[in-house]
Amino acid sequence: MQIIHHAKELRTLLDDTRRRGKRIAVVPTMGNLHQGHIRLVETAVARADFVVSTIFVNPMQFGRNEDLDKYPRTPDADIEKLAAAGCDCLFVPPVDDIYPGGLEQHTVVSVPGISERHCGASRPGHFDGVATVVSKLFNIVQPDTAIFGLKDYQQFQVIRKMTADLCFDIDIVGVATERDRHGLALSSRNGYLSDAEKQTALCLYGTLTQTAGRITQGERDFRALERDATQTFLAHGIRPDYFNICQADTLAPATAEDKRLVILTAAFVGATRLIDNIEVPLTE
Repeated sequence: MQIIHHAKELRTLLDDTRRRGKRIAVVPTMGNLHQGHIRLVETAVARADFVVSTIFVNPMQFGRNEDLDKYPRTPDADIEKLAAAGCDCLFVPPVDDIYPGGLEQHTVVSVPGISERHCGASRPGHFDGVATVVSKLFNIVQPDTAIFGLKDYQQFQVIRKMTADLCFDIDIVGVATERDRHGLALSSRNGYLSDAEKQTALCLYGTLTQTAGRITQGERDFRALERDATQTFLAHGIRPDYFNICQADTLAPATAEDKRLVILTAAFVGATRLIDNIEVPLTE
């Protein structure tokens, strides 16, 4: 596996790869890789001839008082895992390679509407940072396909809309959330949790699945279901940020007429903010 730090060098490599008729996939990450990330790489390997993974802890998507400085960084372990998964190239750019003039004067890519709800409401500017760095990576790599995890479902839909709106000719692929044997969604932030907090955090997915079951059984008072879920979190010592039942593509509040739903949640277990979701397709 080649390790490259600068965009010019990566472009030279990929120009040659493209001339040889190879299909290129990109897997953007912020490092501290777990099995969920590796599943993305394995999906990319199955769909392309040449796989580029990126590791970049993007300062533009972190707000004030968020965990940029303490975000876990495990470069040696990440390299070992990516090589074992069949990644061909790792791109690890320095911040000044991505934002050479600094953040304050940098062009920002903003995806209206879908970015403003849920995590966008709780973390203003977060998805502007995501959309900006992903669009830059797309321009640097110029991949045929890009692989993202569905654990951050809103991020996935923001990137899908950005890709369509900006006419990127890239196939955007979502991969199902990887969970531990108890159902907890794998996340780099799980490392902040104590053993007791990990047990408490299981309530997130449990409440999602219980609410999804009530919907499939015919309940349609979505706002009441959201309130019930919030009360369940509070009863377990979890501080809810939001628990929202949405139309699966627009992420607008679901109505009784919608047939494709997703339930999105974010909540604090101790000091750690976790996100999770579950899709609820309806046939009636």
